[in-house]
Amino acid sequence: MSTTATRNQTLRGQTVVVIGGSAGIGLETARRAHEEGAAVVLTARNPERLRSVGLELGARTAAFDATDFEQLGRFFAELPKPIDHVMVTGPGPYYAPVAELDFDKARHSVEAHLFLPLQVARHAMGRVRPGGTLLFMGGTGGRRPAAGALITALTAALPALTKNLALELAPIRVNLLAAGFVDTPLSATLMGEQLDARREQLRTALPIRRVVGPADIAALAVHLMTNTAVTGATLDIDGGQQLVEG
Repeated sequence: MSTTATRNQTLRGQTVVVIGGSAGIGLETARRAHEEGAAVVLTARNPERLRSVGLELGARTAAFDATDFEQLGRFFAELPKPIDHVMVTGPGPYYAPVAELDFDKARHSVEAHLFLPLQVARHAMGRVRPGGTLLFMGGTGGRRPAAGALITALTAALPALTKNLALELAPIRVNLLAAGFVDTPLSATLMGEQLDARREQLRTALPIRRVVGPADIAALAVHLMTNTAVTGATLDIDGGQQLVEG
């Protein structure tokens, strides 16, 4: 008998929905939830990658762009009730000074990082069980004004949004994970040839002496699903990056 089968699984009998669950942080959270006994429901835009992950985890899947809010509504309407936890990941932050701002990209960033959590919160009412969790992903990099007006505004907005939703949706719990650099496929795409140098810089500079990975975020996400005393919180998980780069 496997170790997973014999130990106490903290999410056994529960259902975890991961929006953006076919790669990176979302995928690792889905894997961790599956190991903890949860039934997993995954969404992502890439149908082939999603199909592969669905087979790996025995998960129900739905391929669509979560910022298409009509499709998002249909997805939630078709979910069996109740569900226990919903985690929302999204695209990386969009950094640009005002003079170089692409407003189409900016609009999509607002939809993905602000409107999407609001839409998910609305659909969660009546579907997520009391005491269940909504988990949103944010970041810490936008806390520096030099990061750019848009990302700074979105970074500031998400903790306030989380606190308000925790009150409005109670007893559903709502929390925000604020990550620094995380070594994901998305980071590799964004950084290109600079990735290895960035990794080495962080290994040297960070107090934890290593780079934060998706599994670190997943472990905290599952902890928040199971710790029923935490709501309205923004939890930083950056390996001390703000201490050395702030």
